[in-house]
Amino acid sequence: MKTSHDIIENMIRTEKGTDLLTQNKYLFRVNKRANKIEVKKAVEELYQVKVDGVHIMNVKGKKRRVRFREGMTPSWKKAIVTLKPGNKIEVT
Repeated sequence: MKTSHDIIENMIRTEKGTDLLTQNKYLFRVNKRANKIEVKKAVEELYQVKVDGVHIMNVKGKKRRVRFREGMTPSWKKAIVTLKPGNKIEVT
């Protein structure tokens, strides 16, 4: 069985993510096999907040080159979690 720490890998701190904080939305990098229900339960357990909604998207890896070799960065899964009004996650 997966624990909450296995599902939520880390919080993403980007410019877009900072803009979403005004709408009470937070960005997380999640396990590739996690679904919306698992992400909702994990966020509620880890941060003691109530989740209103979860949107998940798969982010494809990008092509990268080092000298003559071409490769790919790994693909990953991103979740945008909307909290219910009055809930807040302390971002440090």
